[in-house]
This record gives sequence, C-alpha cells and structure tokens, in this order.
Amino acid sequence: MNPADRAAALFADEHGGAPSAVWSAPGRVNLIGEHTDYNDGFVLPFALPHRTAVAVRPRPDRLLSVATLGSDGRLHRASAVAIDELRPGNPTGWVAYPAGVAWALRDAGFPLEGAELVVVGEVPTGAGLSSSHALECAVALALLDTAHQAPGEPNAPSLSDIARLVQRAENDFAGAPTGLLDQTASLACTAEHALFFDVRSGDSEQIPFDPRGVGLELLVIDTRVKHSHGESGYGQRRQGCERAAELLELKALRDVAIGDLAATLPKLPEELRPLLRHVVTENDRVLTTVDELRAGRYAEIGPLLNASHASLRDDYRVSSPELDLAVDSALAAGALGARMIGGGFGGSAIALVPVDDRPGIEGAIRNAFDRRHLAAPRSFTAVPSAGAGRDR
Repeated sequence: MNPADRAAALFADEHGGAPSAVWSAPGRVNLIGEHTDYNDGFVLPFALPHRTAVAVRPRPDRLLSVATLGSDGRLHRASAVAIDELRPGNPTGWVAYPAGVAWALRDAGFPLEGAELVVVGEVPTGAGLSSSHALECAVALALLDTAHQAPGEPNAPSLSDIARLVQRAENDFAGAPTGLLDQTASLACTAEHALFFDVRSGDSEQIPFDPRGVGLELLVIDTRVKHSHGESGYGQRRQGCERAAELLELKALRDVAIGDLAATLPKLPEELRPLLRHVVTENDRVLTTVDELRAGRYAEIGPLLNASHASLRDDYRVSSPELDLAVDSALAAGALGARMIGGGFGGSAIALVPVDDRPGIEGAIRNAFDRRHLAAPRSFTAVPSAGAGRDR
C-alpha cells in the first residue's frame, strides 16, 4: 500500500470518516550544488519516488490535530494545539514541523480554521534525503487545501511562495537554518528531469535526466549515520559564508565569479577562504553539469561529482568517515563518479554507476563497511520522479 492509501486508511480508522483530501511530497537527491542555495547560487536536484503523504480534514475549532505513523508501525498522536497559540518553542518535538507550517501560513494571512492531519512517510529520516521538507511541503499543501488555496485553485500561492513559507517554518519555528533547495525540489521537480534552479532569481529549468536511458544508474548509499541540520555544523558553515560575504561587501558569495576566485581569496581571513572556494567552484560545477546533461554526456558528470565531494570534504569540511568510505569504495569498484549529498556530517552519498556493474559496486561498498565493523549501508537506485501533488 502506498503512503497516500495508507494515510487515508489510517485517517478513517482514527477519525471515523474519510479525509477530505490526501496530498504527498517527495524526498530529493541533489545531483550537484551543495551548500550553494543559501549563498544565492545554483542547484540541480531531482525528486525521489519516496514520498510523505498527509491525509487532511478541516475542523472548525481552530485546533491542529496531528498523528503520524512511526517506524514501529504504530500511530503516534500529538496533543491538539490551538493555531492561534502557535509560536516558536510551542510545540516542540516532531510535531514542531507540521505545526511550524501552520504557524507560517497563519502569519502570512491564510485563513486556517483548524485541521486533522494523519501523516505517513517513506522517505528515510536522517539520511540527507530531505524527509523533513517532504513532510512540511505535504502539510503545507494539505492545509492550503482546507483554506481553498491549494495549487490549481483561484488565488493559490505560487510554488515558489509555498517553498518560502516552508523555509520560514523550518528556519524560524523548527530552528534549522536551511536554504531553499529542498522545498523547491519537493514541490517543483518533474519525472525524468533534474531541476536547474537559480536561487537568487527564482528562475528554473527542467533538465532531462534519465540515466537508465544511457545504461547508467544513480545509486543512493545511506550510511545510516544520522544527521540533523539543527544540531550539526551546518549553521556554523552558513554563518561563515554570511561573514565572508559581509567582509567582501557582497550580497552573497555567489557574486564571486570563478575567474575572480584567486584574487578574492586573500581578502578573507584564512579560516573563511575554504568556504568561499567551495561555493564558487561548486556553482561552476553545477553550470558545467547542466551543459553536459543538455548534450546527453552523462558519463562526463562523473569527475564533477568527484570534485564536489573533495571540495565538501576538504574545503567545506562537512563529510564524515562513513561518507568518505562510501564514496571511495564506490569509485574503487568502478563507479564513474560519487559524492556525499545533503548537509553533511552523516546521511547519504550518491554514485553514478553502469547498470550492469551496480550489484558488484553495492557489494564492494557493503564489504568495505563490514571490514570497518560498521553497520551495512542501505542502497537503492534513485529514479527522478514527480514533485508534490494531490493523490485523492
């Protein structure tokens, strides 16, 4: 049973009737363009088939009721909260994510009257695949549905507006200083494409991306090392980038061109130079990757993935021993390119592999982890899939 059907069935069991709608949103893989979104740069994500579904029904008492299916197979219920009383710090815990979305929508003037929500997700948590944004985007669409302002309805906000509302919920309510990559990918990606997104301008382009059509697969390797934007060094890196831009008197580090990098680096304190170098070179790698994909040269993006990982490991310093092991063992076994994805300090890596070689590469990665006495990583083929939408 898919998440949408499961959410609808659980809703009926929980509330004695069918939901008024079920919306779902996917996790994402960022092919390349890591830590560039909050620097006004370029990103190239695509949506995964793994989704989080939210069954919803409006209620008239301005209360928000949320229940979620846990990994233990049980439904976990949070105490109903008054929408008018939502504020950062109230409530806390897992329910802060859906509550934060309601808070952001309320503060933006959307007429929320109250809602019952039941959540079912299949996006792995803590794996760097944006499970929190899949949840928040699905909740945002479900709540907008109760206000008759979901996509497709008159006066509905744009997908970019919804993405920014979800970002506000994540930043200001849940306390995770994320950029716009994850929300935009979850909402706007299309099947068999990667989304080339210019964060500063808001311009986007769907770039055809179907590795299997040329005999390749993009393998996702979940190291099982959990990470959290709110608890990791993610915020420190972001603050460092903001400080560097301030010292250079720029709006964002995106404003340093690749040709000006060498002359700009000495203008910064030594500890900030690696951050600048990563952002500038990563933006350039995104642009080059887009050119290669437009030309159908899939294999040529392998070295760009490798360079991205080296930059994230050595300059941005957000990798981990497990991520490095996944990347190194994949390359040694024949992957054309590999890199860590997401905020770092754990989570997942990706590897571009020939279809026929995938089983052997997966086995080599598992063996490498086993030799280090590490838990076996989970892996699956990432299929570029559709973004968020209404399921019923």
